[in-house]
Amino acid sequence: MDQIIDTLIAVVVAIGASAALFIGANKLFDLAPTRWRLFNAGAGAFVGLIVFFSLFANQWLTSPALWILLGTVVGGAIGYALGGATDRVTRLGVGAIGGTVMGLLAGIGLKETTDVTDQGDVVATSSNFPSLDPVNIVIWLVIGAAVGAGYWALRGRRTPIERDLVLFATIGWIFGSILVADLDGSKAEAVIAAAVIGLGLGTRVGLVPSPDQRAKEGLAGISRKYIFLTPALFFIFLTLVAPLVRTLYLSLFDVGLSATGEADFIGLENYGTIFTDETIIDLSNWTNIFGSALFWWGIGLLAVGLGVGLTLGRRRGHTFEGSGGSVVPTSLGIGLLVFAIFTSIRGTIANNLWWVFVVTVLATSLGLAIAVLADRAKGERFAKSLIFLPMALSFVGAGIIWRFMYIARDPSKDQTGVFNAAWVKLGELSNSGTGSTIAIVVLVAILGGLAFLAMRGRRADAGGVLYGSLALMLPVIWLIYRLLGPGLGGFQEGPNGETLPDTILFLQEPPFNNLWLMVVLIWIQVGFSMVIFSAAIKAVPQELIEASKVDGATESQTFWRVVVPQIANTIGVVVTTLIVLVTKVFDIVKVMTNGNFDTQVLANEMWQRAFTELKIGLGSALAVLLFISVIPIMYINIRRMQKAAA
Repeated sequence: MDQIIDTLIAVVVAIGASAALFIGANKLFDLAPTRWRLFNAGAGAFVGLIVFFSLFANQWLTSPALWILLGTVVGGAIGYALGGATDRVTRLGVGAIGGTVMGLLAGIGLKETTDVTDQGDVVATSSNFPSLDPVNIVIWLVIGAAVGAGYWALRGRRTPIERDLVLFATIGWIFGSILVADLDGSKAEAVIAAAVIGLGLGTRVGLVPSPDQRAKEGLAGISRKYIFLTPALFFIFLTLVAPLVRTLYLSLFDVGLSATGEADFIGLENYGTIFTDETIIDLSNWTNIFGSALFWWGIGLLAVGLGVGLTLGRRRGHTFEGSGGSVVPTSLGIGLLVFAIFTSIRGTIANNLWWVFVVTVLATSLGLAIAVLADRAKGERFAKSLIFLPMALSFVGAGIIWRFMYIARDPSKDQTGVFNAAWVKLGELSNSGTGSTIAIVVLVAILGGLAFLAMRGRRADAGGVLYGSLALMLPVIWLIYRLLGPGLGGFQEGPNGETLPDTILFLQEPPFNNLWLMVVLIWIQVGFSMVIFSAAIKAVPQELIEASKVDGATESQTFWRVVVPQIANTIGVVVTTLIVLVTKVFDIVKVMTNGNFDTQVLANEMWQRAFTELKIGLGSALAVLLFISVIPIMYINIRRMQKAAA
């Protein structure tokens, strides 16, 4: 109950503070046209509050309440004075003096050390006082001024150069005196450093001329977008930009990062470790690709698909005919080739690439197929609702569900996992004369039905029906062969020739245990792609489809030549969205295998290295690699959206 009450209080306080800040900002900017000095006083008080509250949040103030109040009052007074200054010299003087005073207050208010705690216990103290190295400071001041001059030139020299020089020189001072300085200086050095920062920022504010009435009224209007955008941009900076910069920084150091320890700068060594560690990428068995049955089956199917597409295309006056008979074998061939590659090239990165290919291709293909087949069919809404339901589950929940479905108990016990229970029962069926005979009869009937469909497809010149039926006949023929010959299902021979149950270790047997993990994400994401494609297909103008049929196009030709080009942008959006999602996959692997049995992926590898092995530098490098891997996809998506908007 105490935790519930604390949570409710925190929620109320957060909402109240946000509302007060939002309303206060609006009211403050409403003062700009009519009460300029009061507006400046409010703005100055807010700046002072933010500065001293930030120092308090970092445990750098001796008496937080006193210094926050003092900083807010002094900031308001400086703002009020600056609002009344109209000529250049007065504004420059007020800004410089006021900024210096604020800096002096901040420096004087600093306490000597900050306590570093671990679960409430003080384990170390760190100094807050930087050591001022003149050489280091001069170098950073020159760098800052040079950057300011370059920035001024890039902006077209629209403002006086001294504004940019002062601002960037101040930033250079911050780097030279604080950020890269040793924290072993005196209180006097800290006061000087803070005073110069205040002087620089105050001078920059004082260099801005006092606005006229028109500018004040425009400020009140233009402020609205900043009031709305600033909180969002602040949280983006706080939760994305700042952690990214921090992660980049940590990736350049060794494993000795802790609350009290120090870390040595090692540059790009962590990135070198990523590409030399055989658990992350192992290319030693790449020659096994060419000895894999998957590789040669893939080559055969690819040849069949290309042959059918080229033959049909030649008959119809173009190079390649996209139809079920050409696209399906070609796609299967490419898929088997990819499987051959990723079952030979192992490691975390290979697993991630395998995930990206399989989940993206299958989730997109199945979603598109379901959207097409269910379009305007009876029970369309009900069927789509069932398929979309897994989207309501979290990845953790889905992983737990599927882990129970895959689970394998001792063969001597009853199986509780759905798949192994069915597999063992199938083994019992195939070894019983009556059950095996019934199964063969059913399969022969199915084979006959598929043969009938193939004949109908040939007569109707429907290549998709013809080649699709022939493709489905292959696994049925294989099942009949297994039932007539070596048997089918989960069974094994005992020492005395008796038939015993046998199970499949779906999650423990590499490398195809990765595939069973991918099934979970495919199951979830098919509903997403189906809904998007269904909406896109319904938006295709019916006149185009009817015109193609009038011209004699078959259903297959209408789909590949009319519908697919119309929804090409939607397919691109779904594919790029899935790639970004799959690249960051973590929850499913964490819940189902925790990366064991050769199922590791980048996100889980990063978690284990950083938070289990405490190799913060290497974990940060993996996080940076993960971030870099999604940048090209995000860029493509953004460019596509920009073109669509144009």
